[in-house]
Amino acid sequence: MKLLSLLALSTLAASPAFAQETRQLDSHEHGVGQLDIAFDGSLVAMELHAPGADIVGFEYGAESDEDIAKVEDALLVLAQPLGLFVVPEAAQCSVVEVRAELESEDEHKDHEEEGHDDHGDEEHEGEDHDDHAEDVGHTEFHAEYLLECGDITALTEISFTYFTAFPDAVEVEVQVISDQGATAFEVEHDAPMLDLTSLN
Repeated sequence: MKLLSLLALSTLAASPAFAQETRQLDSHEHGVGQLDIAFDGSLVAMELHAPGADIVGFEYGAESDEDIAKVEDALLVLAQPLGLFVVPEAAQCSVVEVRAELESEDEHKDHEEEGHDDHGDEEHEGEDHDDHAEDVGHTEFHAEYLLECGDITALTEISFTYFTAFPDAVEVEVQVISDQGATAFEVEHDAPMLDLTSLN
């Protein structure tokens, strides 16, 4: 699955439109998630990134029993992709593989700092601290899915019941790669339907 995902995303990343969208999302805008979808024959790879606030209502690291329970419940929901992103029954899609986890921006920052330590660049390391100071404590949910569909041509739309499951989510920026190339969409809480007919 990772290979398919990386292949699709590397192709997407080569698109100027995708690069622009990615830069905008790097600001970690609350209420806005990102979903990348790649079609490869009968397979559909999906990768979701969503701020912790969108999913569980907070972005600090879960320490209390209540917060930990919220995170665990959210991961269980995220592990059911066809309950969040509903596809037509005619497409005959089934889940092949799922991975859902909670990531901390602190972890990414630590990895970056370790990299700077290896180079002995203390001055640059200090700049890195400043650049990320206001991001400390932010968390992000990350999920990857692989679906296999009996009739991929029938996958003409996706209903985002994601917004029902996670009411704090306002919008999902969607990037789709298919035989038609890379296409960007915006799916909003008030209009939770992604029309894919233009890609068939």
